[in-house]
Amino acid sequence: MGIRLISLALLGAASIVTQAAAQEHPRVVIRETVKRVLSGYQGRNRGPEQTEQFSRKIKVGRDGRVSIGNIAGDIVVTGGSGDEVSIEAVKRTRGDPRELENVHINVTERAGRVEVTTDHEQNRNDRNGRSDHVSVDYTITVPGPASVDLHSVSGSLKVSNVQGAVRMETVSGNVTTSNAPRVELAKSVSGDIDLTATSIEGDLNASSVSGSVRARGVKARALQLGSVSGDISVSDVTCDRVELKSVSGGLDFSGTLARSGRYDLTSHSGTVRLILSGITGFELHASTFSGEIRSELPLTVGATDASGRRRTMTNRSIQGTFGDGSAVLTVRTFSGDVVITKGR
Repeated sequence: MGIRLISLALLGAASIVTQAAAQEHPRVVIRETVKRVLSGYQGRNRGPEQTEQFSRKIKVGRDGRVSIGNIAGDIVVTGGSGDEVSIEAVKRTRGDPRELENVHINVTERAGRVEVTTDHEQNRNDRNGRSDHVSVDYTITVPGPASVDLHSVSGSLKVSNVQGAVRMETVSGNVTTSNAPRVELAKSVSGDIDLTATSIEGDLNASSVSGSVRARGVKARALQLGSVSGDISVSDVTCDRVELKSVSGGLDFSGTLARSGRYDLTSHSGTVRLILSGITGFELHASTFSGEIRSELPLTVGATDASGRRRTMTNRSIQGTFGDGSAVLTVRTFSGDVVITKGR
């Protein structure tokens, strides 16, 4: 039942993006909708905390796969040595201590795979469909090369030193990775996303509805980051294609452009800042409705491009070239400035 509840909550929360885009005040829509989604999953501070411990170790193999599904509570996963999965969990409640008995941690073993689910017994007399107000915090150690798949409704997710594929989704909570080179997916509805030292041969996708997204030291074929209500910051990345989109937030890009790379940065309400290092040339297409465009790098304007169209420049629109124009840089903002500076 735990996975079913998580899936329903994630599906319900996904509609927030569409609602927010259609409203005049997306932050209010996001905040109120997330409250409704999570109302049945968050604990209540009604008295002294009661806890119950859970501990188990399972051999999974160094290249195994570990998945964890949780309703309320944080999940912390660390890569280690050996071929075992170490599961440490703490059930917590500030209500009746008997509520702890209504929460079950199920561990399923298959060949090369371990699945952990958190099931809460239902109570028809409870308006939220639960008979408890219990959260479960997981601290898990996996073999370094293992793959990890994490899902939560109300809780933060953190992965470090895991070399296998990593996928992480939560409705309410932050998502953090460090020294996890193969992050394939990182999503949160209400929370920040922080990716550090990630390297993947394919595409990396990370997004938050109400939260900031940060990526540092990322290497990927393509990087796609998005936020409805939050800033996006990218530094020291090596990617052939970068797409950054925010509805209500600023965009910051710091690093070196790849030759023949494609970079698309779009914000509806926010300033776009680029600090460009190296000597890679680029073709710039930039526009703003109610802001200004400023560049420390010398741009060639007034020439014609390959199609014969003339490049133009105003304080709110520019088409120009820096250097050999090998990369293509497209920057758009409706309410904000476009600022290009030279890095060290």
